[in-house]
Amino acid sequence: MAYDKILLAKDAGLATLTFNAPERLNAVSRKMIAEIKLCWEDLAADSAVRAVLLTGSGRGFCAGADLADPDREVSATADSGAALEKYFNPVIRLMRALPKPIVSAVNGVAAGVGMSFVLASDIAIAGKSASFLQAFARIGLLPDGGSTWFLPRLVGEQRARALAMLAPQIAAGQAKQWGLIWDVVEDGALMKTATELARRLAEGPALSLARIKEAMNRASGNDLGQQLDIERDFQRELGRSEDFKEGVAAFLAKRQPAFRGK
Repeated sequence: MAYDKILLAKDAGLATLTFNAPERLNAVSRKMIAEIKLCWEDLAADSAVRAVLLTGSGRGFCAGADLADPDREVSATADSGAALEKYFNPVIRLMRALPKPIVSAVNGVAAGVGMSFVLASDIAIAGKSASFLQAFARIGLLPDGGSTWFLPRLVGEQRARALAMLAPQIAAGQAKQWGLIWDVVEDGALMKTATELARRLAEGPALSLARIKEAMNRASGNDLGQQLDIERDFQRELGRSEDFKEGVAAFLAKRQPAFRGK
């Protein structure tokens, strides 16, 4: 389908989703979030897509929710929770449930729910000029988009609480040091590096990557015994896959594997 506030390109198993409101630093309007939701649904249903690259057009990744959006309800009785449940929470759920790796290429600011999108991805790479901000407390709200769940798991309780309560803007280098993102590269190399990484995942063992993602998603709610059972069950499945056979054959032959996702 045609989109207005996002761009979607698909090429040889790799889909690139780009937030496309550069004049607003890709702040998320109701129209944009509706398109983002439809896009993730499309990517989940498209068996030809094996990895997704997420980025923003222009100078920013995503500046958060668009507070100047004319479609946003601003009355004294407006239900912010209902807006989350209708628009934003489904997107985070779709991203985490997607059985395909998501790579975020963070160009410029990732603030508010924009930062949540980064945290919901599987691997994040940022340009040196990128920055991260949990801006919610600055306007009397709390972090959403799953950030109160992601942050303590990534950076620990103290840093998570400080990021949420003090709302500092942190640089890409610090974000990497704290474990919020995987890597930082020069701004001019960001898209090349992120695309190469995402393409590597798209050419990888799709079933293996899907089970890795699912196992890690489940881990936060499991004890060790439950997680060992999941690893056993998934490993049994993967051990019977064609990709495993190909991976072993390629290793023994000292060649690159040609995974088919089966």
